[in-house]
Amino acid sequence: MSKKIVFATNNKHKLEEVRDILGASFSVLSLQEIRCFEDIPETAATLEGNALLKARYIKAYYGYDCFADDTGLEIKMLNNAPGVYSARYAGEAKDSKANMLKALSELSGKLDRSARFRTVIALLMEGDEYLFEGTVEGNIIESPRGTAGFGYDPVFVPNGYNETFAELGTDIKNKISHRAEAVKKLKTFLDEK
Repeated sequence: MSKKIVFATNNKHKLEEVRDILGASFSVLSLQEIRCFEDIPETAATLEGNALLKARYIKAYYGYDCFADDTGLEIKMLNNAPGVYSARYAGEAKDSKANMLKALSELSGKLDRSARFRTVIALLMEGDEYLFEGTVEGNIIESPRGTAGFGYDPVFVPNGYNETFAELGTDIKNKISHRAEAVKKLKTFLDEK
């Protein structure tokens, strides 16, 4: 029988990625499935802080052991912006196309387009807190390519590849991405518990 664990998200793309990586040994429940419809505040100044805020919120108000993540795109020439503000880089509307276009505009004319995606997962389990981090290094291209994925995927080419995350598709992305790396660390930890 699979173990139930709550992932503090309603982002269907993230949920699919995590379910694929954790596999059949875990039944991953979304916020919607535990009837949490609140907009959990992400007011911390770091990815770690936001992940912990979300996980602590679910534990405090719903009682579940759970995990939450926060992910940021860190672009070297922009002093690691958008970083913790990646989802709302172009405003509170959280418009991923507008966010991507703003980043491309700010990189216009810059030669160094190196960037990395970084994911931090906070796990609250049996009264303890744990953090898992994953990163993937790459570059930002000049215009979007591909239709798979979400967020900044159409402009991010991971090192060692010629295609963007949006061109590589979920099978490859789920093997090499920042979230995949963090979730694999989480899975190893959960398997050992």
